[in-house]
Amino acid sequence: MMATPAFARSLSMKDAGVALWIFIIIGAVIVLLQLIPAAILFFSFVGTSSNMVFKRKKEAEKAVAEEKTLVARVEPAPLKR
Repeated sequence: MMATPAFARSLSMKDAGVALWIFIIIGAVIVLLQLIPAAILFFSFVGTSSNMVFKRKKEAEKAVAEEKTLVARVEPAPLKR
């Protein structure tokens, strides 16, 4: 009878030891923990890009408002003779 190598046997979840389950759980936790900085970076990018878009609109509105107030406040200078 020939001996078969250990990796040639089929995997059975019933025969899986505690170490395998600990390995799977720790791996899942590590993968899930990577979502925290990914979410921070994603929302930071969304906030930065939306701030740039809305800031341009606000600056344009502010410039128009300042222009109107400047035109409305123009008074002729008194002439000295």
